[in-house]
Amino acid sequence: MTAETLGFQTEAKQLLHLMIHSLYSNKEIFLRELISNASDAVDKLRFEALADSSLYEDSPDLRVRIDADVDARTITIHDNGIGMSREEAIEHLGTIAKSGTSQFLNGLSGDQKKDAQLIGQFGVGFYSAFIVADKVVVETRRAGLAADKAVRWTCEGEAEYTIEDIEKSDRGTSVTLHLKEDAEEYANDLRVRSTIKKYSDHIAVPIEIKKLAPQSEEEGTEPAADEYQAINTATALWTRPRNDIKDEEYKEFYKYVSHDFEDPITWSHNRVEGKLDYTSLLYIPSHAPFDLHNREVSRGLKLYIQRTFIMDDASQFLPLYLRFVKGVLDSSDLPLNVSREILQGSPAVDSIRGALVKRVLDMLDKMAKETPDVYAKFWTEFGGVLKEGPAEDSTNAEKIGGLFRYASTKTEGDVLSASFSDYISRMKDSQDKIYYLVADSLTAARNSTYLEVFQKQGVEVLLLTDRLDEWTISHLYEFDGKQFQDITKGELDESIVGSPDKDDESKTESSTDVMDKIKTSLNGRVDSVRATRRLTDSPACLVYAEHALSPQMRKMMEAAGQPVPEDKPILEVNINHPLVAKLSEEAGDEKSGELAELLYDQAVLSAGEQLDNPSLFVKRLNQLLFEERS
Repeated sequence: MTAETLGFQTEAKQLLHLMIHSLYSNKEIFLRELISNASDAVDKLRFEALADSSLYEDSPDLRVRIDADVDARTITIHDNGIGMSREEAIEHLGTIAKSGTSQFLNGLSGDQKKDAQLIGQFGVGFYSAFIVADKVVVETRRAGLAADKAVRWTCEGEAEYTIEDIEKSDRGTSVTLHLKEDAEEYANDLRVRSTIKKYSDHIAVPIEIKKLAPQSEEEGTEPAADEYQAINTATALWTRPRNDIKDEEYKEFYKYVSHDFEDPITWSHNRVEGKLDYTSLLYIPSHAPFDLHNREVSRGLKLYIQRTFIMDDASQFLPLYLRFVKGVLDSSDLPLNVSREILQGSPAVDSIRGALVKRVLDMLDKMAKETPDVYAKFWTEFGGVLKEGPAEDSTNAEKIGGLFRYASTKTEGDVLSASFSDYISRMKDSQDKIYYLVADSLTAARNSTYLEVFQKQGVEVLLLTDRLDEWTISHLYEFDGKQFQDITKGELDESIVGSPDKDDESKTESSTDVMDKIKTSLNGRVDSVRATRRLTDSPACLVYAEHALSPQMRKMMEAAGQPVPEDKPILEVNINHPLVAKLSEEAGDEKSGELAELLYDQAVLSAGEQLDNPSLFVKRLNQLLFEERS
């Protein structure tokens, strides 16, 4: 087939433009990305060769080679891994087959440092070649295909690329970068060596480069033209003893595993021997990717079995609510020819999964206790995902709940620092429940009428403002033996509102006619009307039955297209409020009806809900104000 010219996807064109104009302030990153891709290709060959050893062809020794040519101003990264067919080259090099790319492009700010941190989140490392090159040539042949089934892919960073059939005797891929003038340093052997040692020393496949000529006659003879030497340790980092690994090595390995450009917050390296033998190296990232809340995106640990690469996204070993965790799992107890379906049903997988979940939760608990400022940053990035935990993992629900952080009436500003344990430590002796309020915003929560009696009694209330909060709490049930109660639902305990005295009882009894009048005026919009003990200053509030859906939960269900049961609220009225007193004085049905409607509308607004007829509410309010002034 002759050379064919094809166009990039629109998003790929935008990304190429970005790369060509030096998105990265640290240009040497390109070499790490291309070596990482080459290492992945070698790992994939190892895996496929388990079922078909003929894929090794005549060269079972796997490696990555780097050739730098100062005169030609080129650098070439060769690997003898799995390679690509023509179709795969078009798919992987001509498009960006990753979800969230549009969000990524929209999120770029023009700040080089910040933008550089985004690239790795979208698997676009290959395109980093255009940071230093004005032309990139890829020659590749998939293992198992004939020599004449190889292809050459060429791009000069424009809107198009060419692809043509060539002959290639060896399997694998060669990526040749024709360097820009301001990047010619990367054609220098010494510069390449130092960069590889800095970023890729941990990679478990030999990275070879031509031997350097001796500096003097005493050092020996000239090396052969094709004599290469490995310059990385080529030892999988996770197989080394923890005491032998420096923090910088852990951080660089994280960047290799995650394609991230920031250091992780923390990590845990653990070797387990006994009934099951496995090694895990787990990382907590410092920031969330754009597609974190997309539960359909493939995520998981890099899985190795007896140091043989199996898959990139082994999702079976961590639940979805921990999908932000990155790392490696290497086991000796899983069969090599296992399929994903068998893997999911393996008792060994269940045991390892349980242990890894415990380890991650322990890491987070330690972080929360020892470095609360760091944990606060983690919570800001990943708290929304962790809140999915109690519903997915009932076994660890209370442990997960212990990691939650909220604002409360005892905290200041918008800082989410109150844990359930903190709350319990501040509870009054007579208090046996954890009280919370769900609202659309922290401002709305702090000024809610429902807090009035709690503020008067000095009882703390957690302020829940995330759309997931109420759903999450419903799956927790209790914490440390203390039940949760939404302060907008059901009856409040006497430990909060106090026991009614005779005067209160008398007022309530004498207000029966007023309650009946209000209920009649509202014409079936409320289930009942009763005197309240929640309010001290406001005239009325809406209360729901203990197991009814709150307005926030109803909104979530409606947005998801789910049927919503009809739960009529209860209108609680403050019989000591002047507006209620005025209503009881009105003899005319029309006037009392107007006041009852006004009372109800105020309660609706206080609950954070929308009025059916806002203009009518304004009219009634203005009329009342006019009468007061008259």
